[in-house]
This record gives sequence, structure tokens and C-alpha cells, in this order.
Amino acid sequence: MVTVTARAETRPDPRRWWALGALVASMLVLGFDLTILNVALPTMAEQLEASTGELQWIVDSYVVVFAALMLPAGLLGDRFGRRRMLIAGLLVFLAGALFGTLAGTPELVIAARTVMGIGAASVMPLGLSVLPSMFGPEERSKAVAAVTASMAAGMPLGPLVGGLLLDHYWWGSIFLINIPLVTIGITACLLLLPESRDSATPRVDLLSTASSALGLGALVFGIIEAPDHGWGSPLVLGSFALAAALLAALVVRERRATRPMLDLKLLGHRGFLFNSLAATLGVFVFSGLLFMLPTYFQEVGGSDAFGTGLRLLPLMGGLMVSARASTPLVQRMGPRPVVTAGLAVLCFAALLGSRTEADSGYGFTALWLTIAGLGFGLAMVPAMDAALGGIPRDEAGSGSGLLMTLRQVGGAIGIALLGSLVAGAYGDRIDTSRLPAEAADAARESLTGAHAVAERLGLPGLTRSADAAYVDGMGAVLVVCGIAALATALLTAALLPNVRPAKASAADEVPESVMAGTEADGRQ
Repeated sequence: MVTVTARAETRPDPRRWWALGALVASMLVLGFDLTILNVALPTMAEQLEASTGELQWIVDSYVVVFAALMLPAGLLGDRFGRRRMLIAGLLVFLAGALFGTLAGTPELVIAARTVMGIGAASVMPLGLSVLPSMFGPEERSKAVAAVTASMAAGMPLGPLVGGLLLDHYWWGSIFLINIPLVTIGITACLLLLPESRDSATPRVDLLSTASSALGLGALVFGIIEAPDHGWGSPLVLGSFALAAALLAALVVRERRATRPMLDLKLLGHRGFLFNSLAATLGVFVFSGLLFMLPTYFQEVGGSDAFGTGLRLLPLMGGLMVSARASTPLVQRMGPRPVVTAGLAVLCFAALLGSRTEADSGYGFTALWLTIAGLGFGLAMVPAMDAALGGIPRDEAGSGSGLLMTLRQVGGAIGIALLGSLVAGAYGDRIDTSRLPAEAADAARESLTGAHAVAERLGLPGLTRSADAAYVDGMGAVLVVCGIAALATALLTAALLPNVRPAKASAADEVPESVMAGTEADGRQ
């Protein structure tokens, strides 16, 4: 185990870099898991006979519990030991991955993803918060950069690795790939990581945790079930009412708490509020696109899983290029014009993408995906950094936790709402008038189901109708995304403070949004 001491004259243990390697491997797994599942959704729809709603839950179950439990898990780690909770989170994630490889129904896959989300909620915040106990200020920026870069690398690699696995193995292999990496991470944490804690950390508020998890779950449930039951059905309206009551109770309780888990008073800072809004909208649209596009590429375009991963690279590439370019732009002009321009670019890309037809070539799709990626990078990265740069430094830890929670909530709602809009438009526009009732239900349930019915009954016209209906639904969703991006751009242009950041020293070029979390979590 690494020996950590506060004495400056003691030479740091060189094994700390091996420990950092273990954290990088663990974070790479989480980066994979953000995107690797998406390319498997069409395969799951076919082999598990999963409906669109079940596919949404397969993705969203992970995100909902992640968003609800991330802050409580971080507090538990601070209070009882970060190393202990990090290992526990990796073990839970490993158990979920093992369960996922054996699952044979959509319901069991949803359960496995839920377990994995619980584990990831511990790994994400604690993987960064252990760094201050391992590295001094002169090395910490390099360590934080390595950990965050591993997550960034996992996102574009996820579709490629997932596609490669699906082209040669069964769909459960996307869970199986996690096992060796997580096992390495657990072993290295046991042998190399120092233990650290903060006895002054506030206790976990179980009632607030339950309210956030159940409230967000009820909201997502209502959105996902709306296409099947109707937006005005008692089930959907009841879900929304329950979500509103639980989330309102959470807000009231957190505002009255002396040391809240979610410091909602930070939303009173105009810079934090509008930068958080821009970042959350970006995650909302990004998550929705990653849910829709694999089905479009595989079912409409005829691509295999690995080809789908390749076709997503323009989106990822555009994001990474513009994210890197955003830092000097913000230093020169301030965050307001950069964030606003990013949102305007995203609006243009979404409206351009809405003109996609079923027979559009990939060149057109690659064009608007590249532009969308550029918009995401210009809007999200500066917004997240400026959100924390505009609040007092002693509130950076609370701000980082609130911002991460808002982003996860945006992702969960993006998958649910945009997926439901696609499903609703698809079900309304597909022509099943000449099909038997059972076949018509299967065709309306999902695009994969429609293709299976068309192949079984020899109806190429049904395939064309289903493809056109799905692309029409995708176009409607992109119009909604474009309007939302435009509205947010107008708000940021009018109301976002334009405070230029101080130039970072050469030894410390890690974004404020990343460093704030580690410094706040690492205080002893």
C-alpha cells in the first residue's frame, strides 16, 4: 500500500504512478460504458425482442441511479474512507457486468445496468477525490489530466470496441469487456491506493437521496411510457405528478438544510445558472443523438455494429477538436461569445440534420454530425469551466457536485424524451393498415420489429415505410433540439456574464471544472 505523509521532506512513493494507472483503467471503463452500449441497441432489440421503451430503460436505468447516488456516494467515501468506497463501487460495477453477460431478457439487462450505475456512482467522484492524497500540488494537475483524459478517450473508443465485439461475439460481450479492466483496477486499489477521509464531511441525507432517485425515476418513467399510453393518460400524468411532488420536496429540504448535498443556492449566481443550463442542454442533445443514431445507421443504412462505431467518429472528432480550441478562444473573448456560438452551431447542425432522408448518403450525415460535434465542444466545455469559475472558490466542491448532477439529469431526460418523441412519431407514421393485428403491433413497436415482420412476410414496402417513418421521427427530434439550442443561445447571449478567466500557469492547465472537484473532495 502507498504510504502517504504530509512531510515535505519525505520522498513520495514511486508506486503512486502505478496506482494512477489503475485509476486510469477504472475511468476508461466508465468512459467505455457511456457509449459502448449504444451500438448494441439494435442487436438487443432483435435478439431480446426489446421494445423502444425497454431500450430506453436499458440506457436510462444506469443514468438515473448514477445521477441520484453520485453525491451520496462521494459523501460516504469522504466520511468512511475513499479507498474503501472506491473498491466497493468497482466491486458493485463488476457484479453488474457479470450479471449483464448472463441476462436473457430486457428486464434482467435493465436490472444489470441499474447495478452498474450504482457502482459507477461511487467510482466517478472518488476516482478524482483520492488524487490529492497521492500527489502534491506540482504533480496533481498531471494526475487529474490523466484520469479525465482516460474518460474522454473511452467515449470515442466505446462504439468502435462495441462494434468489433458485436461483429464477432454475442451482445453480452459488451458487458464482458468490463470484467478484466475492473479486476485490474480493484487489485491495484487494494495494493497501491492510500486511504483518506474527511471526518468533517456532512452525513448522507437518506430522505433527500430517496426523493431524488424516486422523483427522477418517476419523471423518466412517465416520459418513456407516454408514446404507448398517451401523454394525457392517468398513468403518465400520475407519474409526472409524483415526480413533481418528490422533486419539490427535495428542493424544499435542501434549501432548509444547514449543509445540503445539493447546494441549490448556487443557482442564484447568474454565471453558474446559465453556464449550467448550456452544459445540461448539450448533454441532453448529445445523449439523445447517441440513442437514436445507431438504429438509423444499422437498420436504415444497413451498417454493421463496427461500421456504426466508425460512423459516429465525426461527432466525437468534432467535439474533441472544438473542445481543445475553446480554451484559447475563451481566454481571448470570454465565455459568453464562445458558448453562444457553440449553441448556434449546434442549432444549425440539428436543423441541417433534420433534412436527412431515408436514402441520404452517409456523406451528408457525416457533415452535420461533424458540425454538431464542433457545437458541442464549443458550448459544453467552456460552459462547465465558466460555471465554477464564477462562484467563490470555497463553494467549488458544492458547485462541481451540483453541475455533475444536472448534467446526468439532462442526459437521462434527453434519452427518455427524445427517444419517446422518435418512438411516437415512428408509430404514428408507419403504414401497417394491411397487416394482421399482431404483426402490426410488432411493426409499430420498433424499427427492428418492422424489419423482422417485413422479412418474414416478404413485404419490402413495409421496410420502406418503416425506414421513412423512423427518419421522419428523427428529423422531428432534431428540429426540437435545434429550437432548444437556439433558445438557450439567445439566453446566454443576453444574460451570461462575460468574465474572462485568468491565464493559467504552465504547470497548471487543468480546467477549473475538474480541479474544483478534486480540491474540494481532497480537503482534510
